[in-house]
Amino acid sequence: MLVADDEPRITKLVSIALTGEGFRVITAAGGEEALARAEEVRPDIVLLDIVMPDLDGIEVMRRLRERRPVPVILLTAKGSSTDKAKGLDLGADDYIAKPFHPDELAARVRAVVRRANGLQPGAGVLRFDDVEIDLERRTVTRGGALVSLSRTEWLLLQHLAANAGKVVLHTELLTKVWGPEYRDDLQYLRVWVSRVRRKLGAKPGEAGRIRTFQGIGYLLDIEPAPETARAAAADDPGGA
Repeated sequence: MLVADDEPRITKLVSIALTGEGFRVITAAGGEEALARAEEVRPDIVLLDIVMPDLDGIEVMRRLRERRPVPVILLTAKGSSTDKAKGLDLGADDYIAKPFHPDELAARVRAVVRRANGLQPGAGVLRFDDVEIDLERRTVTRGGALVSLSRTEWLLLQHLAANAGKVVLHTELLTKVWGPEYRDDLQYLRVWVSRVRRKLGAKPGEAGRIRTFQGIGYLLDIEPAPETARAAAADDPGGA
């Protein structure tokens, strides 16, 4: 997540509130810096102050959307219904007036992320075996213990989990997680899928819950029949 605001108190408050919700928060003090950081970290949601000294939030949002689709929440001290309508009409996914309560901010961010992932309210938690994936809070637990995931591992698992039970194409995963320049790098994808499998408890050489569809993609199977699970583990689990 990227947060851009020229008020350090605001970026600090947002960081504290959302880090506790499982988000990795990157901050920027202005519009130009926000664009540069967005290119570096490819955030999956952006919070933008409308009034910043160099580029305002509206212009930053416009430039971000030219590069790739990304959910945007606008932050501003202006709280009138007219200002809110204008921000939403210009393409924002939500609008939060300052001052705001940290709990409200977290709830609004989770709602936007849920919509961006195509999830219905209450459908953000997946459970299988001893694993729980919370797509809203961005946490994974196994046997009740928090699983440590890198940003890349989380993004890969998030996309598979948001499409649980469906085959996600190699090109889609590579483009969503790493960018269009990686869309044909299947070996790169195999390495990261293997890492995520281990984090979910699969033994070396086994597919676990992430099934391989040769030459097509991967599927996160949260309710496989026992024989299906065994077959998936035996059928070239590391292939693509």
